[in-house]
Order: sequence, then C-alpha cells, then structure tokens
Amino acid sequence: MSHVLTTLYAEDEMDIRQVTELALEDEGFELISCSSGEQALDLAKKTKPDLILLDIMMPGMDGPTTLKKLRELAHLSDTPVIFMTAKVQLSEVAEYKALGAIGVISKPFDPMQLADDIRNLYESRND
Repeated sequence: MSHVLTTLYAEDEMDIRQVTELALEDEGFELISCSSGEQALDLAKKTKPDLILLDIMMPGMDGPTTLKKLRELAHLSDTPVIFMTAKVQLSEVAEYKALGAIGVISKPFDPMQLADDIRNLYESRND
C-alpha cells in the first residue's frame, strides 16, 4: 500500500465530487474537498497537500486561475496538480501542462480506475 496522499480537491458538481471521494478514499487518499477555486485557496492556506486535483470549469474562479493563485503560496509552489475535465483535446491538454499540471484526467472517468490513474501520474511526475 502506497502512503496516504493528502489531496486538495476542487469540483463544483456535488455528484462528481461524491463519486471521486468514494473512489479515492477507499484507495488511501485523504481528501480535502471543496466546491470552488475560492474555497480551494482558503483551504490551501491552512494545509499542505501532497497533491491538488482541480476541475477546469468552475463558476467564479476556474481551474487554471485557481492554479495560478495556488502557485503564489510559497508552500504550494511545486505541489503536483492534476486537472479533471471533459475538455481533453490535445491542444487543451498541452495548455494545462504548460500551466504546470502534471496531467489531466478526462471526465467522465472510471471510478474503479481513478485512484490508479492519479497515482500513476503522481509517481511518474519526475521521470
């Protein structure tokens, strides 16, 4: 069993958030969940997650904007980030990686595969 990954997770759709929480908490992830970029920033100031999962399209502050603001916090300047989105054209994925994401999980995702997909991205980030 890999070590517990404390993960800050921002997703505005409650049903997707609940499925993700169920899929990951059973697999050794400790989730700090919220429903907006603004909440993610507030939580990020009080925690030091191993990983950040961000939805791209959220009302108010979207995922890329949230990532830029999180990077301004010294303790999160190099925390790995994975975007979760239905927008996974090659050009879009390239753009997300240019922003500093280590990867992109496409929605809809397979809940049974999600933890492995995230762990694989997390573990291969330095390759």
